Amino acid sequence: MSTQRFAGKVVVVTGAAQGIGRAVALRAAAEGGKVLFVDRADFVSEVAAEAHGADTAGFVADLETYEGAASAMAFAARTFGGIDILVNGVGGAIRMRPFAEFEPAQIDAEIRRSLMPTLYACHAVLPYLLERGGGTIVNVSSNATRGIRRVPYSAAKGGVNAITQSLAMEYAEHNIRVVATAPGGTDAPPRRVPRNAIGDSEQEKIWMGEAVKQVTESTFFKRYGSIDEQAAPILFLASDEAGYITGTVLPVAGGDTG
Repeated sequence: MSTQRFAGKVVVVTGAAQGIGRAVALRAAAEGGKVLFVDRADFVSEVAAEAHGADTAGFVADLETYEGAASAMAFAARTFGGIDILVNGVGGAIRMRPFAEFEPAQIDAEIRRSLMPTLYACHAVLPYLLERGGGTIVNVSSNATRGIRRVPYSAAKGGVNAITQSLAMEYAEHNIRVVATAPGGTDAPPRRVPRNAIGDSEQEKIWMGEAVKQVTESTFFKRYGSIDEQAAPILFLASDEAGYITGTVLPVAGGDTG
């Protein structure tokens, strides 16, 4: 296996300030890629600078808006001369609760967080991939399309799977691959920006515990995965090693296919 799989490639990673996105972006840079780290967290450029000696940049954008997605892709193209690979890492459940307990505004917020950034970024990157004569999009979905206490998030990630499969079919003739991973529960360091800015109530903590139990018991290994165990499949699918794979959603959840 080449340790410079992304040499000569321009890679855009969204959600790159924390968690899986951060690990993917840093590893892509370590493997020779020119990498744009995109996040709405203002410390994203600090994270990009951790890739010592690599050609990286950070860019702050709110990818829950189309303008944010378009500005990120335009900046990558200006800075690095084009785009070859997009990894869509933005998303994550904001709240865990029974569906009947969700308020309408909370349902909307889950869809905006975990569906729209991928939909917008896929659309915004296409002109640059077409100009390149091809490229790759890797969407980070979730195996939580089947799971408890997060129905709106499950719906959003089901939408990500549909985008992946339909876009792959539509743009294969342009040499554009579209693939996804579906991570299960993942151990990660404490977030610098919390998923739920107002914090969880005591009842929500109970519901969260029920979801964690279901996720853990649904895996064959009876444990959460690591950040590295999630980043590695994403990087494989983004690389030329996966050149004959498109339209695929790869479960990475310890045997739980969601």
